[in-house]
Amino acid sequence: MKRKFNEWIATFRESIAGYDYYTDFQKVYANVDAIKIPLNILNSLVGSKNIKDDFIRLIKNYPETVPCIPILLAVRASQIYAIDDSGEMTYIFSEKKHTPEEYAVFMEKTGLFTLLSEHIIRDLIDYVTGVEVGLDSNGRKNRGGHVMENLVEKYIQKAGFIKGQDYFKEMYISEIQGKFGIDMSMVSNDGKAEKRFDFVVKTMTQLYVIETNFYASSGSKLNETARSYKTLANEIENIPGVTFVWFTDGAGWRSAKHNLEETFDVLDTIYNIKDLEDGIAQKLFV
Repeated sequence: MKRKFNEWIATFRESIAGYDYYTDFQKVYANVDAIKIPLNILNSLVGSKNIKDDFIRLIKNYPETVPCIPILLAVRASQIYAIDDSGEMTYIFSEKKHTPEEYAVFMEKTGLFTLLSEHIIRDLIDYVTGVEVGLDSNGRKNRGGHVMENLVEKYIQKAGFIKGQDYFKEMYISEIQGKFGIDMSMVSNDGKAEKRFDFVVKTMTQLYVIETNFYASSGSKLNETARSYKTLANEIENIPGVTFVWFTDGAGWRSAKHNLEETFDVLDTIYNIKDLEDGIAQKLFV
């Protein structure tokens, strides 16, 4: 029986976030621990009454503290570009490329001298730990994608498939062609595009190429994703022995439901988490 789109999308989840989704504290602690010694050296500048001279002297004696400077601004890059009325400058922190006086200009103009000298912070270890927590929040989107991948993989395994034997993770078109001898040129634009699928499941009679994603919030990318997967479904439909499967979910789709519905109308093998819970993997991969 043909599924009804509105009933299907009504079962989409608001979130699949676990307790470890919000902040990867192990990563935070590891990042801070890696620079703990130079941060402790820089701690000597906290409350300094003559911070510029103290900083210049410190950099001369402990040049290994220079690479720590960008993280004080919540920047991971080893190069920082800055411009003002006096000109422009690209500061390099991966190694001591500038004079201590030039680094002092950077510290002064970015406000880091004020941060340190006026006791706005008490300890750079605690401060950078907070910075790392903030930066780690940017990784939530990637973690959300991995959560969906892990969820789908769990159900593939539950259906009886073994990784590296009859299901494979993150497989490129060229790898699929080489391993299974299937012409995927219709998808790869005659070898000009190297697409990667999240999973590939091989049964006795069929090869299933699988994409997974979860969108908790709306955005323009959802419409683009729906359109591209509609095109992908139409291309793969013409490859004998290959079936495209898309597992997706998330409340973000409600703002892009019309584009998703267009794909739903042409792709019978589009499923959500509720479908997985209802045993679609065991029914589909035969």
